[in-house]
Amino acid sequence: MTGWREGMSSDNIKGLCLALSSSFFIGASFIVKKKGLKKAGASGIRAGSGGYSYLYEPLWWVGMITMIVGEIANFAAYAFAPAILVTPLGALSIIISAALAHIILREKLHVFGILGCVLCVVGSTTIVLHAPQEQQINSVIEVWELAMEPGFLIYATIILIAVLILIFHFVPLYGQTHIMVYIGVCSLVGSITVMSVKALGIAIKLTLSGMNQLVFPQTWAFTLVVTVCVLTQMNYLNMALDTFNTAVVSPIYYVMFTSFTIVASVIMFKDWDRQSPTQVVTEMCGFVTILSGTFLLHKTKDMGDGSPTTLPVKLPKHSEEDDFGNGEGIPLRRQESLRAT
Repeated sequence: MTGWREGMSSDNIKGLCLALSSSFFIGASFIVKKKGLKKAGASGIRAGSGGYSYLYEPLWWVGMITMIVGEIANFAAYAFAPAILVTPLGALSIIISAALAHIILREKLHVFGILGCVLCVVGSTTIVLHAPQEQQINSVIEVWELAMEPGFLIYATIILIAVLILIFHFVPLYGQTHIMVYIGVCSLVGSITVMSVKALGIAIKLTLSGMNQLVFPQTWAFTLVVTVCVLTQMNYLNMALDTFNTAVVSPIYYVMFTSFTIVASVIMFKDWDRQSPTQVVTEMCGFVTILSGTFLLHKTKDMGDGSPTTLPVKLPKHSEEDDFGNGEGIPLRRQESLRAT
């Protein structure tokens, strides 16, 4: 009860409600966008092959607008609540996308996948009940100073180097056969995106409350970082969705994105400094529970398809049966599956 009373301040509750609504919109957008990608790929160059014909497909734009609405709600949530509370709630979007993929795209969801969804909910609830209070920040300058501390600068440098290596070396060689390549780019960049989004959200919140933050160059620097990172994420997420199974992309992306975001938040905003060891351990248990749920969703997708666990090569996605999502191959070896979880 102590963790609940200390963690669920009025700002945290606002952030919680915004994060939940965001998950609903984002989970649905995965399915709508994939339908658009499939339709566009039937008449042009697929996104997974570097094409951009989906930009002319109205259904893809419906999915994109849905995702934007969800991201706006998510953006607002970060202005009110710490990232360690907001980000793990993305597990709800996994549940929504997996369920809709089963119904609309005819991608099988095994009974253990349903159990995985339940575990995601339990883990998210545990984190919500023990989340830290939002740090009081009175200027975007304070956020900039946090970002300029040596610990976060080292983290950001490592992320930048890793992303450049993935984009220029691994994407051309393994992008079409290894799901971790595209999702790795999205997840690494995503952790920087969230930190910048939180900074920008705080700046907007303070500006609307009467303390103008638009006069500070740091506000615009964070805006530039957000723009570049979001465009990068969107591009490689489209490639991942068009190349691999939605029920696999969503959970792996969630696990990696959430893990890197929590690490970035702990380094930059020092969330755990304001909590007791018991609260930190409980949050980690909640996160491990979510990881267990996503692991089940990931592994049982093969069981639902009736295919073996180890698939040495990627099955072609250009066959006629794939028009309905039935023939999608999951190019994941057992070793990669274990790494992803």
